[in-house]
Amino acid sequence: MAYATLMSTDLLAARLGDPAWAVVDCRFMLAHQAWGEREYLARHIPGAVYAHLDRDLSGPKTGRNGRHPLPDVAALRRTLGRLGVADGMQVVAYDQDTGMFASRLWWLLRWLGHDAVAVLDGGMARWLAEGRPTSRGEERRPAREFSGLARPDMVVDAADVQSYMALPSWRLVDARAPERYRGDSEPIDRVPGHIPGAVNHCFQWNLDEQGQFRAPEALGARFRDTLGDAAAGHIICYCGSGVTACHNLLALEHAGLRGAKLYPGSWSEWSSDPSRSVERS
Repeated sequence: MAYATLMSTDLLAARLGDPAWAVVDCRFMLAHQAWGEREYLARHIPGAVYAHLDRDLSGPKTGRNGRHPLPDVAALRRTLGRLGVADGMQVVAYDQDTGMFASRLWWLLRWLGHDAVAVLDGGMARWLAEGRPTSRGEERRPAREFSGLARPDMVVDAADVQSYMALPSWRLVDARAPERYRGDSEPIDRVPGHIPGAVNHCFQWNLDEQGQFRAPEALGARFRDTLGDAAAGHIICYCGSGVTACHNLLALEHAGLRGAKLYPGSWSEWSSDPSRSVERS
């Protein structure tokens, strides 16, 4: 059985050491880019390898393509092979707690046609709270051949967003915190506000009080409150740089709302061009 959205700590603990499963540590901190790798070396889930958001899960920045552009497909294939991921393997991604960074790897693998990937619900925080085993130091898996092909229908660019944002049957969904969506504050990007017509669904709303994903029915109800009757295939998710938008895409998938798309450049790309319109509210 392939797991394609979320993974429980109980299930992962029962499969530790299974050579057909690859566990990838995606812990990261935007303000301290070396933190995640340092934490991995100090303590991680046994057998896990480490993937760095900037080096492994993003491509080169040009100043106009956002803060975390998508990696080149060939480069991403090489990275996944180096991490020991092969076609048909079950992948489990985790980060420190919310799934914010692990969901980026989840989405990238699905973009390359690899559906057997799940995010560890509750992340390392839950694993440690339950007293489960850890290892230290760097671990490596045998390099594999990864041959996935990109699914172009999962992605839109700025020109697509410009075309769709005025159409009533489409929904742009902003995953940032409400104060950033409204334009009350903008601690990272040059311009505050959001793409005109976008609605706000902060990625943290996908989690319950214990920091785990809400049940599919609850997620579906929350999304429907935000999105109305928009078809799942007419939903475009974005955030600041294309990372937390993947959390919303994971939550939509877990709720059974399949087919939403990612705008990878997100606000950091959109706002870099002064000719693009901006809304504040």
